[in-house]
Amino acid sequence: MSTLESVIWHTLGYAAMPAIILGGFAAVSVFSIWLLSLKSDKE
Repeated sequence: MSTLESVIWHTLGYAAMPAIILGGFAAVSVFSIWLLSLKSDKE
């Protein structure tokens, strides 16, 4: 594997975990807000 390929794969590898964590946090937040909006009073 060339140096460029190695750099690309390391960058993708190190970027994957924060992206997964932040994406999961955003998805849970949106789902929670939607669920709470169903339960709230419509007055």
